[in-house]
Amino acid sequence: RCPRPALPILRWLPRYSRAWLPLDLLAGLAVGLTTVPQALAYAELAGLPLQYGLYSSFMGCFVYCFLGTAKDVTLGPTAIMSLLVSSYAFHEPVYAVLLAFLSGCTQLAMGLLHLGFLLDFISCPVIKGFTSAASITISFNQIKNILGLQGIPRQFFLQVYETVWRIGETRAGDAVLGLTCLAALTGLRAMKSRLPRAAPAEPLAVRISYLIVWISATARNALVVLFAGLVAYSFQVMGSQPFRLTGSIPQGLPTFRPPRFSLAVPNGTVPFQSMVEDMGVGLAVVPLMGLLETIAIAKAFASQNGYRIDPNQELLALGVANVLGSFVSSYPVTGSFGRTAVNAQSGVCSPAGGLVTGALVLLSLAYLTSLFYYIPKAALAAVIISAVVPMFDAGIFQTLWRVKRLDLVPLCVTFLLCFWEVQYGIVAGVLVSGILLLYSVARPPIKVSEGAVLLVQLGSSLHFPAVEHLRDSVCSRALAASPPRSVILDCCHISSIDYTVVVGLAELLQELRRHGLSLAFCGLQDPVLQVLLSADLEGFQHFPSWEEAERCRGAELGGSGAEPFTSTAEST
Repeated sequence: RCPRPALPILRWLPRYSRAWLPLDLLAGLAVGLTTVPQALAYAELAGLPLQYGLYSSFMGCFVYCFLGTAKDVTLGPTAIMSLLVSSYAFHEPVYAVLLAFLSGCTQLAMGLLHLGFLLDFISCPVIKGFTSAASITISFNQIKNILGLQGIPRQFFLQVYETVWRIGETRAGDAVLGLTCLAALTGLRAMKSRLPRAAPAEPLAVRISYLIVWISATARNALVVLFAGLVAYSFQVMGSQPFRLTGSIPQGLPTFRPPRFSLAVPNGTVPFQSMVEDMGVGLAVVPLMGLLETIAIAKAFASQNGYRIDPNQELLALGVANVLGSFVSSYPVTGSFGRTAVNAQSGVCSPAGGLVTGALVLLSLAYLTSLFYYIPKAALAAVIISAVVPMFDAGIFQTLWRVKRLDLVPLCVTFLLCFWEVQYGIVAGVLVSGILLLYSVARPPIKVSEGAVLLVQLGSSLHFPAVEHLRDSVCSRALAASPPRSVILDCCHISSIDYTVVVGLAELLQELRRHGLSLAFCGLQDPVLQVLLSADLEGFQHFPSWEEAERCRGAELGGSGAEPFTSTAEST
């Protein structure tokens, strides 16, 4: 067998087919037409000059082509990552670029150390709570641009208050254009979701019509922004301008240079240590959320299209993209669900489609930035709102109420606190989920069946936080019975134990022996049996099954006429 190439591109490039090329070109073009307007809008959301959205949109495409393991995934700025950057970069490009570099280093370290499993501790209710709150926060953050308001604070509750208070200052031109763009984007999205696929047997005119509608719906962001720009330019030519425009964007490619590790301010310099302290918990939240988004998207599309991904390789790809991106003034990037969906629906066959997308972004930076001057901010706000509204999952509350109501606790904690501060919501949700997980470990379900002896069955594995609970439950039930009864402990669900559990079981054996009772084990798996035998517990007895143990105990108590198990109780 040939060894598997370490570089992912070497796994698919040797078998690249000529038939894949037109599909990859079409997919890359479609994603690029979506990327450019979204990049401008997301930079606005991040509180950075708009060119930084474009600076952040091409390096991930090139890196993922070489290091990515999912053919559909595209890396770049996203709404959630832009929201986090706005919270931790303080609208300062130097902070944003340094955050990308440090996040990439963290992600690289996690990939090299195979620490991707840590993401499994962020539960689905926490993710849903965060994304749903982010959808509302981001959408409302753009209402000011739809209405043409200025000077609105970024804190959510102050934002709501100021927007409602100043609703009378709405600019009619911005409001009409913004709502029109939003309606057009919604209509085109609905059209695409309901568009039937044209069969090869259909007439040529039908297939061409299908292709035109499909391209229009797929590139809806670019079409709407282009339409709004033409409208604004027309008003400019006529000598009036009812819209707030994007303004000048520097033309040309970003300089390739290391990120700055200090910031010059009017009264001195902010050193690297102070910048790190300012970003604080963001240095953990940003890389973790980036990894979470990328791996979740990669797994979803890999499962849907029948191939497998390497999570640790995805961590490395994202880390390299952020580190190299910081050398071209990028802020942190991650996997984009919307653009990945466009990529998959366009029929992409390999990660090479990202090369076309990256090249289109570079062409836009080199030659088209002068045209971006006339893009109204209301149109970019409509693009953002259209992208984030589907992230709100109203059905998750009803689903968790039916499935497991306790999961509503981390969901609601995360959802509500994210309106205060994003980091507080995520950290609090993870802590609540961790507490619920630890409680289930410390209090496993215990089923007690009464007969000639007590049969105690653990509903899950036994870990050291649960040994005192098991000891108290067994002793209280065994001694409360009339007369007191010996115990059979069914251990079929226990796959491993530690020293604390061994000590607890030894104390349980001694306590029962002091009252003239015995404790027998049954169903022990080999690793657990070897540990208990090596511990040399006094009075240790083991039987292959609880039926054999019950027969032996029944014979000791008076022969085969021992009463069967008659009642059952559960303790949790």
